[in-house]
Amino acid sequence: MSKTIGIAMIGVGAISGIYLENITKVFKEIKLIGVCDLIRERAENAQKKYNVPKLYETMHDAFADPEVDLVLNITRPYEHFEVSKAALLAGKHVYCEKPLGATFEEGVELVRLAQEKGLYLGGAPDTFMGAGIQTARKVIDEGAIGTPIGAVAAMTCHGHESWHPDPEFYYKFGGGPMLDMGPYYITALVNLMGGVSEVSGVAKKSFPTRTITSQPHYGEVVDVDVDTYVTGTLMFDNGAVGTIFTTFDIYGGDGCRIDIYGTEGTLSVPDPNGFGGPVKLLKDGKWTEIAIDGFDYEQNSRALGLADMAKSIADGRKSRCDYTQTEHVLEIMTMIGKSSDEGRRIKLTTHYERGIPMVKPEVKGILD
Repeated sequence: MSKTIGIAMIGVGAISGIYLENITKVFKEIKLIGVCDLIRERAENAQKKYNVPKLYETMHDAFADPEVDLVLNITRPYEHFEVSKAALLAGKHVYCEKPLGATFEEGVELVRLAQEKGLYLGGAPDTFMGAGIQTARKVIDEGAIGTPIGAVAAMTCHGHESWHPDPEFYYKFGGGPMLDMGPYYITALVNLMGGVSEVSGVAKKSFPTRTITSQPHYGEVVDVDVDTYVTGTLMFDNGAVGTIFTTFDIYGGDGCRIDIYGTEGTLSVPDPNGFGGPVKLLKDGKWTEIAIDGFDYEQNSRALGLADMAKSIADGRKSRCDYTQTEHVLEIMTMIGKSSDEGRRIKLTTHYERGIPMVKPEVKGILD
């Protein structure tokens, strides 16, 4: 690698801890230059704990820093657009937590800016790059289930207000189960099955309010502004049909599930919110667990996609988490909602081709 890529982290909230751990201790080809958060204490704590060189007063200070090549945007979903836009306008590459934007229109505008300025843009989730889903992809690509004909994905729970320290945003603009958890499931699906050409959906809001039972907001009542029971049907480019169900409304359920159905067997895919297994194959009436040791990054490896983008910038190759993926996933999710609102099937405008599969590294933390 010709250059170590400098990173500025914007947002030091709940998910920042694992990013800080992996950026500073696992991935060897990136360097964290500085951190910034609206709550200064969070940034100060991160700077002290991880020995970060700089603390920025504002995100614009980070964007003006010549040592920063790539901005890591892990602000709240409804803030993603403004932060990413400002970084792109300042000439910085951007890796954004999911989703790319709170609306498809936001995503389109960010992609336009990145193309116009010749900058890298993409982002989470990067869990599909882990050993679990990469193993599942290899099983499918080698023909173990025959020709894929269908898929089902489900993420079911009763919301985050019982455990998350600040759950209100999950029920506001940019939140809801599809934009929150859908990126993991749909990103996994398109990496396994290819792009989607058409969607339909039915969605609703089951409860008008939510009462927080976690600290420090115990007892506060939140108005629900988004659909929290969302079902979608996906027509893949290869002719397979998929279904996705995400909800914050139900008690019990399977929790998380992805199954891929083929002409000769069925593949059970691991939780796409994680990087590991298990991967299970049903063939000839028998379930077999498939070893995932052909790939690395089976532990929580968030920032893997960031490291891959940095490698791409340095080497001039396409990032595995680039905007062709994050924009396509955003369009799928938002058009499911639009289909529900309008009562019709919707043809997508974006097109997606799967990126190159992962390669097990000789040294963990150095990408191919």
